[in-house]
Amino acid sequence: MSVSSLNPAGSAPRFIVVEGPIGVGKTALAKRLADSMSAELVLEEAADNPFLERFYRDGSSAALPAQMFFLFARARQIGDLRQSDLFTDVRIADYIFAKDRIFAELNLDPDELALYDKVAENLAVEPPVPDLVIYLQASVDALLARIARRGIPYERVIERRYLERLTDSYARYFHAYDEGPLLIVNASQIDPIHNEADYQQLYRQIENTTGGRHFFNPVAAALA
Repeated sequence: MSVSSLNPAGSAPRFIVVEGPIGVGKTALAKRLADSMSAELVLEEAADNPFLERFYRDGSSAALPAQMFFLFARARQIGDLRQSDLFTDVRIADYIFAKDRIFAELNLDPDELALYDKVAENLAVEPPVPDLVIYLQASVDALLARIARRGIPYERVIERRYLERLTDSYARYFHAYDEGPLLIVNASQIDPIHNEADYQQLYRQIENTTGGRHFFNPVAAALA
């Protein structure tokens, strides 16, 4: 497979991001795309956050340390990328740096958010702009089913209302996103990880995405 058609000038994208709410399958898709494209993976590695399980279990008492851990980890990771040659190899990430602010707004109280913003400003992170963002959308019912199926213990306590707020936050962010090409995928009815036909259909759409904003509804495409 080739990704040369992703760039209208004919050159392949060097930095692709897969994003979406908890349970949508962004990490699994990023891994499969990286395998198809012989690309380097950039993963947020949420399981390394020692505060995350306590946040899901206890809520606000662990929100600030969990958020700060992610902020520092992502800033360090982006710093490492910038010290290397970002454009030597194709890289595929399972997060966009701006997601940190999405979760901060969702999880922190006003005083904590002000502290977070001050720390983030002092870090002065300059994340690279992706050549393509693949934003996976799915219904809350689909997210809950996938979370239950993958069986991560601390995710089992995630409430429907939290996922509703999270999906709304993602929708607002990407509604205003204009930093580069964006492919919005309705992922509720497909399984591009375990279903080869679903994956090939999505991959062809990714290949054909050049610039601007694109919407892909695989079910509708299959019926067309």
